[in-house]
Amino acid sequence: MNLVKKNIIEFGEYLILMKEAFRKPQNLRIFKRKMIFEMQVLGVDSVPIVLVISLFLGAAVVIQMLLNLDNPLYPSWVYGYASRKSILLEFAPTVISLILAGKCASRIASELGTQRISEQIDALEVMGVNTASYLILPKIIACLLFFPLLTVISMFTGLVGGAFGAMINGDLSIFHYVEGIRLEFELSDVTYALIKSTVNALIISSLACYRGYTMKGGSVEVGQESTKAVVQSCMVIMIFNLLITSIYN
Repeated sequence: MNLVKKNIIEFGEYLILMKEAFRKPQNLRIFKRKMIFEMQVLGVDSVPIVLVISLFLGAAVVIQMLLNLDNPLYPSWVYGYASRKSILLEFAPTVISLILAGKCASRIASELGTQRISEQIDALEVMGVNTASYLILPKIIACLLFFPLLTVISMFTGLVGGAFGAMINGDLSIFHYVEGIRLEFELSDVTYALIKSTVNALIISSLACYRGYTMKGGSVEVGQESTKAVVQSCMVIMIFNLLITSIYN
């Protein structure tokens, strides 16, 4: 019962903090500069890990399909078609979001937590700055703008990785793989993936900001809150993944 009460209180605090965070920035010039910085550290710096994971996982998906669906009755294009569906609908928007939760949520929570325990946030509040909007909103907007782009990069890289997987295995020609990718392509699959990645971006950024901004304690608690931010983000992402999939279908 105490755990339920605690979660309800935290959810209320989270909503109040988000209400404060989404207020109009006090200085648009500083806000834009800070948002560009957050896009660099949260978005651009995440491109290498997205490329590497997408490339190798895309290759692994195709190789596994070739090994486990080895049946002469299956047409040769089925491997490209199935890999496209799995990469676009689940792998790119969901798995990459879980990876970004581990990278970005921990960074956001630890940064804000450090600012809280070093009293930097208190100093800004004394100066009359809306710290929720100044510190949190640029991070949320940067994630909302850049995470869908990372998802598109992951889609393309994953499909390219699948081609490498077909070449490594040797049982599937690139022509038949591309034929399967192009077969009955629907733009709604990309739209669905972008919707999921946008929702996941909001979940990751807002939960991590809440954990770091409301932190109490010292350096030990910074690590604990960073871990909580990652774990809670992953759990909520999987819950909303199920909900969006159910609604979409």
